[in-house]
Amino acid sequence: MRLIDGEYTRHPFYGYRKITRWLRDEGYLVNKKRVQRLMQTLGLAAIVPKPNLSKPQPAHPVYPYLLRGVKIEQVNQVWSADITYIPLHQGWMYLVAIIDWFSRYVLAWEISNTLDTDFCLVVLERALKQGTPSIFNTDQGAQFTSTAFTGRLQKAQIAISMDGRGRALDNIFVERLWRTVKYEEVYLNDYPSMAVGRQRLDAYFPFYNTQRYHQALDYRTPAAVYFKHPCLLA
Repeated sequence: MRLIDGEYTRHPFYGYRKITRWLRDEGYLVNKKRVQRLMQTLGLAAIVPKPNLSKPQPAHPVYPYLLRGVKIEQVNQVWSADITYIPLHQGWMYLVAIIDWFSRYVLAWEISNTLDTDFCLVVLERALKQGTPSIFNTDQGAQFTSTAFTGRLQKAQIAISMDGRGRALDNIFVERLWRTVKYEEVYLNDYPSMAVGRQRLDAYFPFYNTQRYHQALDYRTPAAVYFKHPCLLA
């Protein structure tokens, strides 16, 4: 699963057949059915990850996707949240983060050993202490469609947007964030435990926000764009 997660992050257009071929070329004698099953467990499919990490809850309302064709022109226009797997020596932990689309600034993050709604609410409250977006976008997972989560957004008068089923490209900025975090931090350090993972991410996210230059931001840092944008200074 670690190998599959790494190769998929490098090549998100690979489906289970190509991942199987790659594993065989690396010397792992696996069949397509096993790879397909493990990719489903990880919530991965070619081009876009299926909503496995945050499974939908039929009883929860689903909101329309509001961002198709929308030009992102300022900070706090659109925030989004997502959950990803982080491998440990024994098992996995889950990482949730909230990112501002315009600046790529990570407003808040949290880890958990379970996929409950609580750690998503914790990260939402932390983010809202820094600002209020016009639109908040997520996938259709049960954590984000829960009454507790959507109710908090409604209380703050934030428009709720949700990806189409299985369309991670609707949330492309946070998908790029996961790629960056995994290849610049997680895969380089091979976390033995959740405690070490927290310690490492505690160091990485400040680096990402305040020191890592982004080509898409004209080689500025996310923090420089988020905190110095005119709409925050008005």
